[in-house]
Amino acid sequence: MLLEAVYHRPRLNWSYAYDENTIHLRLRAKKGDLTEVFAWAGDKYAWDTTKELIPMTLFTSDAMFDYWECSSVPLHRRLKYGFLLQKEHERIWMTESDFQTTRPENPNRLFEFPYLNRVDVFTPPAWVKDTVFYQIFPERFANGDPSLSPEGVLPWGGTPQRDNFFGGDLQGVIDHLDYLSELGISGIYFTPVFTATTNHKYDTEDYMQIDPHFGDAATLKRLVDACHERGIRVLLDAVFNHSGRTFAPFVDVLEKGEDSAYKDWFHIRQFPLEVVNGIPTYDTFAFEPLMPKLNTENPEVKEYLLRVAEYWIKEIGIDGWRLDVANEVDHEFWREFRKVVKRANPEAYILGEIWHESAPWLEGDKFDAVMNYPFTDAVTDFFVNASLDAEGFANAIGKQLSRYPLQASEVAFNLLDSHDTPRLLTLAGGDKNKLKLAALFQFTFMGTPCIYYGDEIGMDGEGDPGCRKCMEWDTEKQDRELFSYFRRLIDIRSSHPALRTGSIHFLEAARQGSKLAYERRLGDDVLIILLNNEETAQTIRIDVDERNWENVFTGDTLRAERSKLTVKLPAYGYAVIKAVL
Repeated sequence: MLLEAVYHRPRLNWSYAYDENTIHLRLRAKKGDLTEVFAWAGDKYAWDTTKELIPMTLFTSDAMFDYWECSSVPLHRRLKYGFLLQKEHERIWMTESDFQTTRPENPNRLFEFPYLNRVDVFTPPAWVKDTVFYQIFPERFANGDPSLSPEGVLPWGGTPQRDNFFGGDLQGVIDHLDYLSELGISGIYFTPVFTATTNHKYDTEDYMQIDPHFGDAATLKRLVDACHERGIRVLLDAVFNHSGRTFAPFVDVLEKGEDSAYKDWFHIRQFPLEVVNGIPTYDTFAFEPLMPKLNTENPEVKEYLLRVAEYWIKEIGIDGWRLDVANEVDHEFWREFRKVVKRANPEAYILGEIWHESAPWLEGDKFDAVMNYPFTDAVTDFFVNASLDAEGFANAIGKQLSRYPLQASEVAFNLLDSHDTPRLLTLAGGDKNKLKLAALFQFTFMGTPCIYYGDEIGMDGEGDPGCRKCMEWDTEKQDRELFSYFRRLIDIRSSHPALRTGSIHFLEAARQGSKLAYERRLGDDVLIILLNNEETAQTIRIDVDERNWENVFTGDTLRAERSKLTVKLPAYGYAVIKAVL
């Protein structure tokens, strides 16, 4: 037994309240080392009458470690606990301070979950688990009101550049809500809609005004109301890390220098404000002079931005915020932001843009979720780049699941591409089979999937600005078969609770392999997903319950023989098999 690999600590993703009554415990061990693990748990004030051994299950693995998990519902909301580790006939007891070969005599040196306080429970909005998001870049989605278009607007469908305009606006979105409803979308994430000078609007000029090229607050209210009538939630983009160069307080500093009343609204290293050898004398997003970094520790800045966060939820009825460059803003600001937003709407979704491991932001006091780019990387590396084999892919997914409490993983924002990345179809060299397999995994995995506008009809594009093309509305130029495929994925996901909140277990993910099989299970709702990421047909043979199984895509009935199910998949083929009761 390799005890050096065994790890646990109280709180974070290792010991946390899943809901108002349930505590989840996790333990890490060397991959394949332990054969059984038990949590030894009880009430610290009534240990002798409440102590019990709770079996732990192997809930996920990565390349190096296994992660074991169990649930406990303590009668009095307190838990004292240790672990019993078993490797065949070897038994080791783990306390907070050491490992022992004999059962500890008393609980004093065990780990502790002191009390399950309801106010501390991390509770993301439940609706997110059932939502399929659609990301819209407003300037490139649809031109619904040409009278709003900026001077020099180009004909729809031209070549996107970093500084050109095609006249997309909010009315254009309203005009195409039927399209989104037909697809099955239940959430829209908009990149910024507030007044700014660029086509992407990440250089905010006025956080309290809709950009006049998009419409006004009344237009946004009509859009939000129309979405809500269709069961579609609306998420806006908040750029609170930095403003734009034309933001009035920054203009004041540019004009008055050290005499400006707003100089402490920003991080200014020296006056005058200028760019020296490519680096501004004030902090910015990256080294972009047009995007001065806001000082969110300043009380006036904080008051202004929190008023913005509250206003658009209360007055317009948006359902949450996506937060740009969220990891560069101080944690204390986000704690206050969460309080303000949740007071305005307890069911608002708070989504941070963070591209890496994000546990510090997912402890229940800041964000509900982050944009799951580690998921994106794993999917791209396996299904597109072939730089991961099936085992490596399963390990990458397992590592990601191990990092966060379950409730955070259930509402993770899972995307294949975005306005910040090349489109997946371009990365795949135009191979729609690879796109289909990636999307199938996205829609049968834990978390909320997001489609980047146009992916569902076969739009391609390199990185910015290529990924920001005008939406294609000519149905003759749309891939309608691909559209139908995405619509079918959405329908399958919405029809099976196991795909939204069930457990996940890999059944086939071999070293140097290119086929996957994994199970999603929630009570009697059991589905097995099979994927062949190979240009040659392959057969998958897996252990299953001996019962009838149905192929969700074809309706064919499959019969397990001697608890084995054999399915032949064509090149880049797939199947979703559900248990028939």
